[in-house]
Amino acid sequence: MTAELQKGRMGPQVCLLGLLALFVAGKCSYNPEPDQQRTLPPGWVSLGRADPEEELSLTFALRQQNLDRLSKLVQAVSDPGSPLYGKYLTLEDVAELVRPSPLTLHTVQKWLLAAGARNCQSVTTQDFLTCWLSVRQAELLLSGAEFHRYVGGPAETHAVRSPHPYQLPKALVSHVDFVGGLHRFPPTSTLRQRSEPQVPGTVGLHLGVTPSVIRERYNLTAQDVGSGTTNNSQACAQFLEQYFHDSDLAEFMHLFGGNFAHQVSVARVVGQQRRGRAGIEASLDVEYLMSAGANISTWVYSNPGRHESQEPFLQWLLLLSNESALPYVHTVSYGDDEDSLSSAYIQRVNTEFMKAAARGLTLLFASGDSGAGCWSVSGRHQFRPSFPASSPYVTTVGGTSFQNPFRVTNEIVDYISGGGFSNVFPQPSYQEEAVARYLSSSPHLPPSSYFNVSGRAYPDVAALSDGYWVVSNHVPIPWVSGTSASTPVFGGILSLINEHRLLRGHPALGFLNPRLYQQRGTGLFDVTHGCHASCLNEEVEGQGFCSGPGWDPVTGWGTPNFPALLKILIDP
Repeated sequence: MTAELQKGRMGPQVCLLGLLALFVAGKCSYNPEPDQQRTLPPGWVSLGRADPEEELSLTFALRQQNLDRLSKLVQAVSDPGSPLYGKYLTLEDVAELVRPSPLTLHTVQKWLLAAGARNCQSVTTQDFLTCWLSVRQAELLLSGAEFHRYVGGPAETHAVRSPHPYQLPKALVSHVDFVGGLHRFPPTSTLRQRSEPQVPGTVGLHLGVTPSVIRERYNLTAQDVGSGTTNNSQACAQFLEQYFHDSDLAEFMHLFGGNFAHQVSVARVVGQQRRGRAGIEASLDVEYLMSAGANISTWVYSNPGRHESQEPFLQWLLLLSNESALPYVHTVSYGDDEDSLSSAYIQRVNTEFMKAAARGLTLLFASGDSGAGCWSVSGRHQFRPSFPASSPYVTTVGGTSFQNPFRVTNEIVDYISGGGFSNVFPQPSYQEEAVARYLSSSPHLPPSSYFNVSGRAYPDVAALSDGYWVVSNHVPIPWVSGTSASTPVFGGILSLINEHRLLRGHPALGFLNPRLYQQRGTGLFDVTHGCHASCLNEEVEGQGFCSGPGWDPVTGWGTPNFPALLKILIDP
């Protein structure tokens, strides 16, 4: 990036490029996100047009290079049968591979300078550029955009977005994938507190899921904790305008962490950690990542880069592209309906996951809390897959319940567990055999018109998602449920396995899916009973997919049996 762009100065080429900007309003323009849904999410309301002089932060996703090579490298470093297995790329290696062409960098920089963009910041990989412009400048730059102020969500979050599509000069068609900060709204939590199940008697029963219940079910002993002698670390990311409190974490560990070594504070917070009331989901993520992955250094990405015109999830991706040393395991409880996002955005985010996989990072995403989902297309019901859960480059975690809700028993499907088949991504080769076996053997398949049989199928694994205890704002809260709970639990267990690998001088697990599917469920408890929710119509009557032996699109390969999983994953 040029020095003058970093400083936001204008160059002598302004007049020439001002003419180019005029093409935006004419026939020589294009919309990079024609399929981006722009309907207002439930619970959000418009406060009217934004002030023309209000400052906006917009992120420009620059076209990358060598994506076919990147894909092949990810496959090589993630496949145990490859001689390159575990030989991960550095951030600098990735940058060298995907960095936009000099022509792309030059063209986009000159265009932004001409528009008056200032304080532009790039990332190490040079494929994102975040700049500040006034609303007036942004609306001139992005023809058709019209910025409004909105408020919504449980936290009364404020956002500045455009309800209308934007256009870019056709001269940029091969240089810009999309512009972030126009359409996508901050996510809202699907976490829920269920009513307490009623059963007679209490002898030998537990009263909800706690770290001791997790450790008993998944066969973790008091010795199964981090050693404190490695550079092992783990992270969770939060985008809900929610925050955790160190005092809640300390209280949680005081109540529930007495029988295993643990840390009582987060090692590093990236982003804003405001005061005020803690959020249940933020508290849950931190407390269960740090109790499953006990005594391991933990980072929290807390609404990174939050500004009313920014997309928190996109800002997190930028951070991954700008930090050389990152935690090995990242757990994220974020998702959107695939159909609500533009193809350009989804494909580019998927590439960001490829970059992470090439570097040996394990990304775990919650599968969602809507079962198979449901929506109507041309008057016909279909299941509704979720993204990033449907990305082929992340490990997606579904949810289970105890067969007896008050005993540490076998697990069954939690009916909310998200799962299904992508309508965007084709089925990756690593899962073709497992999916074909399920489709040919399941006695309870929904009608084929409801799902894309050839799409990426998810989840990959699962863990308990029902009936957790959480401490938030100094209050112990029972019966909290959602795949936002199962995801940090599985992530913490993978961090413990990384600990053993690092002590043996092995690399971290990295992108797990190719190895996971090769092992055909070894080291996991198979979940074979139950179905998840879907469309409430006469044809499927609220039932989506059902679990069965082996992999299924409700609980994946199953839930972790720590000693068995450690045994097969500890060595290359």
